[in-house]
Amino acid sequence: MKILGIDPGSRVTGYGIVNQNGNRLIHVDNGAIHTDCHKEFPLRLQKIYRALTEIIDEFRPDAVAVENIFFATNVQSALKLGQARGAAIVAGVNAGLPLFEYTALQVKQAVVGHGRASKDQVQKMIKVLLNLPEVAQEDASDALAVAVCHAHSAGLKDRLKAIR
Repeated sequence: MKILGIDPGSRVTGYGIVNQNGNRLIHVDNGAIHTDCHKEFPLRLQKIYRALTEIIDEFRPDAVAVENIFFATNVQSALKLGQARGAAIVAGVNAGLPLFEYTALQVKQAVVGHGRASKDQVQKMIKVLLNLPEVAQEDASDALAVAVCHAHSAGLKDRLKAIR
């Protein structure tokens, strides 16, 4: 299963693609979509949507996992982040892909083993788990972590179904 993980942001949206073969996770690609903060906000959302659509077209993932919002410093930031998430979600849904959402706590738990892990700990663990030559850019690393979280969660859901 190929998973596209997305860490949405109005300025920088991270993406990471992981291929799951059984218990093995293989890094496919990662990066960040940077928007111009001097442009009108709708155009920034359009850039996020179009870039993710191109990534989906190129890599053909089987599922999309998006980090969910759990807090924001102010209302304006929360609204912009929510709209960036919306652009990411629409890109996945328009491609006909199943979409899953995970909180930062769930992602950190799945990657590091505890929900209070620092960003630095997550980045280092992603480097180790995916055998990356270097620590990925922060937003891309977060997106890879979301993809890894889904890989672990999807496998657990399948095992639970088999038990029942």
